[in-house]
Amino acid sequence: MNEQSKTYSTKELFRRFFPYYKPYWRVIVLDLCCAALTCAAELVLPMIIRYLTNTGLTHLETLTLTVVLRLAVLYAGLRVIDALAAYYMAYQGHVMGTYIETDMRKDAYAHLQQLSFTYYNNTKIGQIMGRITNDLFDVTEFSHHCPEEFFIAAVKTVVSFVILSQISLPLTVLVFLVVPVMTVVSMRLNMKMRSAFAKQRHQTGELNARIEDSLLGQKVVKAFTNEDLEIGRFNEENETFFRMKRDTYRYMAAFQITVRLFEGIMYLVVLLAGGIFLVRRTIQPGDLVAYVLYVSTLIATIRRIIEFAEQFQRGMTGIERFLQIMDADIEIFDEPDARELESPKGDIEFRDVSFAYPDDHNIVLRHLNLRIRPGEKIAIVGPSGGGKTTLCNLIPRFYDVSDGMILLDGEDIRHYTLKSLRGNIGMVQQDVYLFSGTVYENIAYGRPEASREDVMEAARRAGADAFIETLPNGYDTYIGERGVKLSGGQKQRISIARIFLKNPPIILLDEATSALDNESEYEVAKSLAELSKGRTTLTIAHRLSSIVHSDRILVLTDDGIEEEGTHDELMAKQNLYYRFYTRANEIR
Repeated sequence: MNEQSKTYSTKELFRRFFPYYKPYWRVIVLDLCCAALTCAAELVLPMIIRYLTNTGLTHLETLTLTVVLRLAVLYAGLRVIDALAAYYMAYQGHVMGTYIETDMRKDAYAHLQQLSFTYYNNTKIGQIMGRITNDLFDVTEFSHHCPEEFFIAAVKTVVSFVILSQISLPLTVLVFLVVPVMTVVSMRLNMKMRSAFAKQRHQTGELNARIEDSLLGQKVVKAFTNEDLEIGRFNEENETFFRMKRDTYRYMAAFQITVRLFEGIMYLVVLLAGGIFLVRRTIQPGDLVAYVLYVSTLIATIRRIIEFAEQFQRGMTGIERFLQIMDADIEIFDEPDARELESPKGDIEFRDVSFAYPDDHNIVLRHLNLRIRPGEKIAIVGPSGGGKTTLCNLIPRFYDVSDGMILLDGEDIRHYTLKSLRGNIGMVQQDVYLFSGTVYENIAYGRPEASREDVMEAARRAGADAFIETLPNGYDTYIGERGVKLSGGQKQRISIARIFLKNPPIILLDEATSALDNESEYEVAKSLAELSKGRTTLTIAHRLSSIVHSDRILVLTDDGIEEEGTHDELMAKQNLYYRFYTRANEIR
């Protein structure tokens, strides 16, 4: 089953969520003690009214001003305690909920960092963002109020039942017979509410994904004058969201009306049966007054649970969607005996490697054998879909091979820790990703602990220092989201500077210049030539003029490596590479 659509029982949700309470158990215990104290004033008041009423009707002479004052002082004291307890619950309880939300978000984000490309290929970013932001906001209120509300309800129900039973057991039994029926009906409606909330949350993610996709692609939208198309798509998603919220509110309304009807039935039982008992003198007037007050307290408690029901379902949905992230499989991980990769020479070998993508099982490589010597500069060419990028992605273990093995310095790369393996590999891709921030921050990303002098030296070696100095604030210039304020060549040189700063012994260049104009390509090519010195380098290129000086050129197709040799050797064969090269020159 797809983890993103996996469902959990309520018991399982509580079991998985409960450990997050553990660090804050002292706060919870004190919070529940305060919750019990807030019940005291409500539960004592009916007894005070009962005493005053019965005494006033039967033994008025014993009801002195001193007695009334003492009862008033008692009730006032309980109200002060109630206020202090309520303050603690409102403040510390919510802070505890925020701590739990923060802990869950940390766990979710840390888990997301370990998931493979397969997960991100099949999951919309808008959905992920919704799960670790909006969904966990609801968990804050849930984690605080859930134990508190149910504890208060239990205390008031049990205490009310005991006191009411002492007043009139037959009447109490009649009133409480309504509660199980109301509970069963409420639970059924609650399940429908939960399902509706889950669908609503999913659609919120879809709406976020639609907005994100459209706004990030604004240049394309405007270039094709497709504003109306995007508005139509958004309106369709928005209308779906509206219908789901409407269904949710319908279930909520049915839930609340059902409870109100049962409340009316409970009052009707008290009115009818209590009136009959009063006529027959089996209870006193003060007892009936206290009875009505306790039933009112009980109904008020049920109302609180009802009002909490929406919050409860939102919280449970948030926990479920959180667990769907946490249960997503970590496909690429360190083996138990993995060791650190230190100072690799760069000797890479593909030994009978086959690979199919895990999500669609599309076979890309079949029984591939390849040896790359330390410091060798290898270029890979071939038709689209032949597996060139896949081959490069297997070396840093962005994906694991389906069969065979990849060796680095004679050792299976799965025997190295991921951090040390990837730390010794530098990648420059056609689609450069720069983070929102400054030029300096983006270069320093290659080695966050580097000094400013090291960052500037890396920029100089990448040929980026000249244009950086012309920017409004130099290295401290804000470059916009994804570097939108820079040209393609400038972004590429910053990415190369990032690799210079990282200083890895193995370099993977995936069509690093194919999207650049001639002038930018020339500048970047110089930077890449400098970067490749003394390092094992794999270059994927569509512009074959950039690889003519490679030590070896491989022609990779669906059938594997069909040709191998230097530029001159392959041109002399007048086979695949020759056709690719001459065709490219004709187009130019």
